[in-house]
Amino acid sequence: MSGQISPTVEKTIVLDKANRLLQDLRVSVIDRCNLRCPYCMPRESFGHAYKFLNPNEWLTFEEIETLVRTCVDLGVRKVRLTGGEPLLRPNLPDLIYSLKKIEGIEDLALTTNGILLAGLAGRLRESGLDRLTISLDSFDEDVFKKMSGGRGDLRDVLRAIDCAQKAGFFPLKINCVVQRGKNDHTILDMVKHFRNTGHILRFIEYMDVGNQNQWNFRYVVGSDEIISRIHKQYPLRLLERNYSSETSERYGFVDGSGEIGFVSSVTKAFCGFCTRLRLSADGKFYTCLFANQGLDMRPILRNRISSRSVKETIHKMWMVRNDHYSETRLRDSVGQIKTKKVEMFQIGG
Repeated sequence: MSGQISPTVEKTIVLDKANRLLQDLRVSVIDRCNLRCPYCMPRESFGHAYKFLNPNEWLTFEEIETLVRTCVDLGVRKVRLTGGEPLLRPNLPDLIYSLKKIEGIEDLALTTNGILLAGLAGRLRESGLDRLTISLDSFDEDVFKKMSGGRGDLRDVLRAIDCAQKAGFFPLKINCVVQRGKNDHTILDMVKHFRNTGHILRFIEYMDVGNQNQWNFRYVVGSDEIISRIHKQYPLRLLERNYSSETSERYGFVDGSGEIGFVSSVTKAFCGFCTRLRLSADGKFYTCLFANQGLDMRPILRNRISSRSVKETIHKMWMVRNDHYSETRLRDSVGQIKTKKVEMFQIGG
């Protein structure tokens, strides 16, 4: 396998065609999930008959480490583990432990739906994980069930939040995807709960990811509307971005009770400063969340190609990158571009 690839390659700065740096890497460790959220994996399309990857098709931890090391040599500083649901991948703390030892990674994070987190939070922290993001779309049990495709238990997610904090993950980021007529009436309940907790609630616009979620612009609740609703009850003030490529607009509560964020990929496209590369569980690199094809790295890894060739392959891929899907969608008069896209559960959000 790729174990003979040397980790010592000289560091390189790489820019794409829009002069965007490669700084963030999202690694999907598994394509399976224990929920069926309608905006990602609707149960009608991903039922028992759906054919997921066989475990032998997943990248091994050693292969993932090799690619992460190479990406760090090309400028990556932040790595996030995703899925599917990453906590379904057996022995995941072992991978975290290995990645944490890579010099140059400044932030190692993981996004989870929280269903399995309570029993794993301590091990994840001990393995070196820096941060956790938990997906939670409503505190209303009936709405939660609908938003999770009839699977999962809200109590498991709430218990996971407590366990994660006790394990040392603080603050947590809580991601809520908002759909008009589905869960937008529970927005203020979410805000009320997370104010004064120190955790950062983030509302995410419903996006046309993949090909199966029946996306329609009329179900999008724009961030400006959400901000307006919240501001009427809990006055907000705009905060500066933590860094230039941050995707979330940051707001603070005027009364000092915390921070809240808004991810506006539909109504306020941020392609111009996107620095993210995504790696699927089966070893394909995607340069955009809405890409329709990826670069398969498995043949390169499994044919014992030199570390320099691996690096050059990734370098060339990023140099020709010119993705700006969200900006194109924003200019589209219909509000929807008819093109086949990779599914979000294959490359993370």
